Amino acid sequence: MYIARPGSALLATAVAVTLSVTALPAAFAAPSSSAVISEVYGGGGNSGATLTRDYIELANAGGSAFALSGLSVQYLPGTPSAGSLWQVSTLSGAVAPGGRYLVAEAAGTGGTVALPAPDATGTVAMSAASGTVALVSGTTPLTCKTQAECAADTRVVDLVGYGSAVVREGSGPAAGASATASVARGTSLADTDDNAADLTAGAPTPVNAAGETPGGTDPGEPGGPTEPGTVRVHDIQGTTRLSPLAGQPVTGVPGVVTGVRTTGSRGFWIQDTAPDADPRTSEGVFVYTGSAPPAVAVGDSVLVSGKVAEYYPAAGAQSLTQITAPLVTVLSSGNALPAAVVLDASSVPAAYVPTAGGGSIEALALDPSAYALDLYESLEGARVTMADTRVTGATTAYAEVWVTVKPRENPTRRGGTLYSSYEDQNTGRLKVMSLDAARPVPVTDVGDVLTGSTTGVVDYASFGGYNVQATELGALKDNGLKREVTRKQKRGELAVATYNVENLDAGDAQEKFDTLARGVAVSLAGPDIVSLEEIQDDNGAVDDGTVGSEATLKRFTDAIVAAGGPRYSWRYVAPQDGKDGGEPGGNIRNVFLFNPGRVGFVDRPGGDATTAVSAVRTRKGAALSVSPGRIDPANTAWNSSRKPLVGEFRFRGETVFVIANHFASKGGDQSLHGRYQEPVRSSETQRVRQAAEVNTFVTSLLKADRSARVVALGDLNDFAFSPTMKALTTGKVLKPLITTLPAGEQYSYVYDGNSQTLDHILTSPAVRRFDYDVVHINAEFADQASDHDPQIVRIDVKGHGHRH
Repeated sequence: MYIARPGSALLATAVAVTLSVTALPAAFAAPSSSAVISEVYGGGGNSGATLTRDYIELANAGGSAFALSGLSVQYLPGTPSAGSLWQVSTLSGAVAPGGRYLVAEAAGTGGTVALPAPDATGTVAMSAASGTVALVSGTTPLTCKTQAECAADTRVVDLVGYGSAVVREGSGPAAGASATASVARGTSLADTDDNAADLTAGAPTPVNAAGETPGGTDPGEPGGPTEPGTVRVHDIQGTTRLSPLAGQPVTGVPGVVTGVRTTGSRGFWIQDTAPDADPRTSEGVFVYTGSAPPAVAVGDSVLVSGKVAEYYPAAGAQSLTQITAPLVTVLSSGNALPAAVVLDASSVPAAYVPTAGGGSIEALALDPSAYALDLYESLEGARVTMADTRVTGATTAYAEVWVTVKPRENPTRRGGTLYSSYEDQNTGRLKVMSLDAARPVPVTDVGDVLTGSTTGVVDYASFGGYNVQATELGALKDNGLKREVTRKQKRGELAVATYNVENLDAGDAQEKFDTLARGVAVSLAGPDIVSLEEIQDDNGAVDDGTVGSEATLKRFTDAIVAAGGPRYSWRYVAPQDGKDGGEPGGNIRNVFLFNPGRVGFVDRPGGDATTAVSAVRTRKGAALSVSPGRIDPANTAWNSSRKPLVGEFRFRGETVFVIANHFASKGGDQSLHGRYQEPVRSSETQRVRQAAEVNTFVTSLLKADRSARVVALGDLNDFAFSPTMKALTTGKVLKPLITTLPAGEQYSYVYDGNSQTLDHILTSPAVRRFDYDVVHINAEFADQASDHDPQIVRIDVKGHGHRH
């Protein structure tokens, strides 16, 4: 999905756009190293005002993007009463280095000029004359109402009091705010923690993240350029990931229009027809027109004036070099396009990206012959073409498809590309989207092929990184990928499966229940035990204290029967409200389904959300202290995360312990394609701790009975080669069954065109004879009931030796 940027601009032949970029001068006085509140205006829509809305503007004088996800701006009246509350406006995205970020607040009935498209929107009616605004780490309202109290609150990132505000920084509030005047920092963004000294009153000058202002025009030119300037596209792109001209105006940049985007982040691409000899400098660049439809066509020869900018679609992402607030002159139309660079197995390097020891790679000189991401960066905005590309990630809901230009790179048995190591990235993967609304990306499954040429321009987005915005799509060759059906377990085999059913709750459509049910009844052939992940409470995301899942499970088990499966019973431990992570209000949990006609569940009372299960040594072997039970639920390893569910089952006279898991998600990890290399996997720390807790519990079971049969399974949110798996299998108490499959079959999930394994089944040493299968019914298909494939292991509980 391309992240659309807000903004409004009017592009026309030889006519200036309505919005222009405000360049941020170099800091000269003690700039903050963090984001600051750069301007506050509460007079929007008041009598005498020009602007129609209040606003808060943030700025970043630092050298790296300042992430805003999870932060807020908050407002307090200038003279708060005992009943006054801070009013919260949540933020998202990031403030780019040297950039601004605009938060629109309440509108009044006066004024005639709209703000430039805001980056965030709140509903706070701010006072024109007096108030306090805070940038806050978090979205919980502040409670401080004095200067001293707020100074002591560590959540406050920056604070501005204006007018006669009681809460302010330093000697006094910023003076002079009114219906026609904002208070703003100087050009250096100096922040000495004294509002009276740091901010002065003046005409409101809101600037958004795209650098747009209300009603401005480029100060350098009244109309479009008439002669080529001295700057070419390759001068703008430079030899690193950042333009040497970022923040500077450029005049009369020549090029031919190679692609036009009329939705989302609107604009067009130009490419120079007279390239230089340096392979590091791209000859193409994106011209961003904001919310105005581009008034050019492919094949137009144009001259473009504007300001060079680096746009960061998300914190940690690489940037996209672009020309903003453009002035455009069309010289001629119907021109031939520059030749497209061929992307194939011989042109794309085997190495993925250079390293900066965990730091930013932005300053490194590009080496397009050595690294795939450097090659793609050296082609940013330029035309590329690829032939007969195999689909490695099915078409998404956003009309995107992942393909590979290296068909022999780590292929899976069913046509995907296997992700098997942090060090061995798949460099041939690219995401493709169509610029032609009349010919969108076709609906494809993994293994299909786009035959012939797929041609377009190279772009970059926060989701997936480098991609091709196609002006020509290859024809779909449907290779007919089939959903798998595993065999039925034999009479003496205990079949245990795991299935992530993706936030299932009683309010979901019957179609979702029916499709998931067919997966259990038909594709998995009715296992004896099913570990379900992502079962929500009965009203899903409604946050009203409901924690039970009886209605959800009744609908699901009824649907399984209707699909020809057995009548399952179930066991789970309801979580404490709001304590187990997942979708807010959903109270996600793990659940056991079991077929009472084949397997018995040993109920041992006392299990609840806060009671820890333990292994008990008996004369007949190991047993559980409670069943079902949860592994050490008070341990901080499980904060805001699903606790493992443990159950004691009996099959043909033998005891089997099953542990259902759903470890912490990968949210917050730096991306494979981002500017920080190698990326930090910050979420891994919690999963390693969780794995160690499960390992400790399994070890305790084996100490009570070294012949205990244990099956640990579920969505572990990590790979077979990860530190999480190493921690889980320490002491060889558990064996990961995914590694017993041929390499080309070791996956259960597809992400960004990589076939990978997040779901696992592991068994203890006493499980000697087994038959294991990942059943591919979802992850490789555009039409999915879940984004995970289920897995199953059939165990001969009385057998010796093993098979798989």
